[in-house]
Amino acid sequence: MMEKEKLLEVKDVQITFGTGRRKFVAVDHVNFDIYKGETFSLVGESGSGKTTIGRAILRINPTTSGDIIFKGQKINGKISKELDREVIRKIQMIFQDPQASLNERAKVDYIISEGLYNFKLYRDNKDRARKVQEALKGVGLLPEFASRFPHEFSGGQRQRIGIARALIMDPEFVVADEPISALDVSIRAQVLNLLNKLKAEKGLTYLFIAHDLSVVKYISDRIAVIYKGRIVELAETEELFANPLHPYTKALLSAIPIPDPVYEKQKKLLVYDPSVHDYSVDKPEWVEIKEGHFVYGNKAELEGYRKELA
Repeated sequence: MMEKEKLLEVKDVQITFGTGRRKFVAVDHVNFDIYKGETFSLVGESGSGKTTIGRAILRINPTTSGDIIFKGQKINGKISKELDREVIRKIQMIFQDPQASLNERAKVDYIISEGLYNFKLYRDNKDRARKVQEALKGVGLLPEFASRFPHEFSGGQRQRIGIARALIMDPEFVVADEPISALDVSIRAQVLNLLNKLKAEKGLTYLFIAHDLSVVKYISDRIAVIYKGRIVELAETEELFANPLHPYTKALLSAIPIPDPVYEKQKKLLVYDPSVHDYSVDKPEWVEIKEGHFVYGNKAELEGYRKELA
């Protein structure tokens, strides 16, 4: 098998807010790699730290310890101005709420051009306008939308504007922070298909943040499950759905609705109870239990997980 190229490495990253007694650990010693060209999904409930990780990669949230490495260079903490500019260009974010993330007072033309202005990525005004029109066409919007304001659009169209704004910078890596959770169900599939199409056309790599495993099933190559700032399981999509090991992963999977009322009635909803883990003596660790399948647990739990896989 060909050695996959690591585009982004997150090594033992910890992110805390506040100090002293008010200190809150939002992200607790998280490790994962994202390979070039893949869609890597980070799934967990609200407050689990997934957006905090996404924002730390974009240098919005500072890290307390650990390293974030992009294309072989450390990008968290103090870095040179040149590297900072490169990170801003090469890593873009698609935000969760298309209503809040677009400047209501600016026309679409300016919103999409903002990155071009900041980085002088155009020859003249004609060139800039052409790039904006291409970006709009690329996300399935009409070029004449450039002269309108965000409030004139539906949620799905706004999210497409947000995607165009991110992609006009020609990024290599895109952090998509719950890009469809604010949209109607009928529009969600369109936006997911659009993200997939753009990924194939532009050779993008995605970190896709979501709280819903059913959404990421169809677009992810690998999925990491995060609970209270700690990644508890990571595997390829098929493997995670076929052999979930950690009780929290099982609980998330059991919450996925089944479109068949008979099955849905018989389905057993699992509720995750963190007190099932006794880590007082036997301490947990992050272990590759099977090739490419990682899980967080202590010796006794890992023994049980191995039996499940056997």
